[in-house]
Amino acid sequence: MTVQEHIAVGVPAKPAPLVELYDFRRPTTLAREHSRVLELAFETFARQWGTQLTASVRVVSQVTCEQVIMQTYDEYASALPPMTAMVLCTLGSSDAKAVLQLPAAAALGWVTYMLGGTRPRLVDERKFTQIELALLRKLFDDALEDLLYSFGPLIVTPIAVDGIQYNSQFAQAAATADLMIVATFTVRVGDTTTTATLAIPAEVLLPQLGEANPTSPAADAKDLIAAQLGSVPVDLALRLTPAQITPGRILGLAVGDLLSIPHPEHRPFEIAVDGQVLARGAVGANGARLACVIVSTTSAEENK
Repeated sequence: MTVQEHIAVGVPAKPAPLVELYDFRRPTTLAREHSRVLELAFETFARQWGTQLTASVRVVSQVTCEQVIMQTYDEYASALPPMTAMVLCTLGSSDAKAVLQLPAAAALGWVTYMLGGTRPRLVDERKFTQIELALLRKLFDDALEDLLYSFGPLIVTPIAVDGIQYNSQFAQAAATADLMIVATFTVRVGDTTTTATLAIPAEVLLPQLGEANPTSPAADAKDLIAAQLGSVPVDLALRLTPAQITPGRILGLAVGDLLSIPHPEHRPFEIAVDGQVLARGAVGANGARLACVIVSTTSAEENK
């Protein structure tokens, strides 16, 4: 038996690597600049929603945005509990719907507060009755108004509650491969804390966010550089002709010493940027401030 055969005996074969297909035309990650804009919008919505809940259920409430990601509808729905309240919302003429999801038991606890209760009853996940649905429908409508306010120009289509589904596997808000912008929230109403999610079709939001990492054609590189350099601030100095002096003279300077400056009285001052003389000017005034009047400019050949 060779050394290689001896080593191979009893060694399990390595499993084949798992290969997942990736469609570069439909990336499932958000660009950094898009992600930041959406996070700010969802955080604003969370604050507005928390204020609206406090006013509606008459109990101090707080909503915090925990995460914003982009994933397919199938991935989003698969991660939800089998029994949960999914508020489906129409978005103009779009076939896909937005989804506001939260545990039905938590929503029923809000109803208890709205009816004058001091603490929510512990109930199992179940469908809402007609009375409960009427009370919650007002909460959901107010939440959608807060959403439109918070997102501003990012949502250009009207949004409205279409219906409520209680089985995450049967609710068909979008095609399984459709991309959704999913935000996860922590909702605290009184002493009860729960988790809610909001999923909005990416096709509704991304067009308003613009192109990610836009590039400019290389043919315009010269003009772009010139335009950028033209807006860079620089220090401008109005100065006399520089004088040369030895270090020993500098170290021996004392109060009252006179230094000879080789600048003729009739000659204008030099206007320089980073030591390069660009023009000459005379000292003047502009109201209560000193000013410089340009009397001549220097050519590029003179500066060489």
